[in-house]
Amino acid sequence: MKKSDGDGSHHGGSHHGGSRKRSASTRAGEYVREEIHHAREGKHPVKNPKQAIAIGLSKARRAGVRIPAKKKGS
Repeated sequence: MKKSDGDGSHHGGSHHGGSRKRSASTRAGEYVREEIHHAREGKHPVKNPKQAIAIGLSKARRAGVRIPAKKKGS
């Protein structure tokens, strides 16, 4: 018997493609979590968590995730 494509065997990196419908905030959040994880591992020389969040949101926008415009800096 052949397994169907939707058998749930896909692991990791799901925000970089796929046909599942998810909200933009969920997809953007995956990019942000990934960046925070990279920052904690030392892969990115960020000075604070806000920088990691900004990098993640920027990558999400470049990947085509429709999220609200950047907030004005204070």
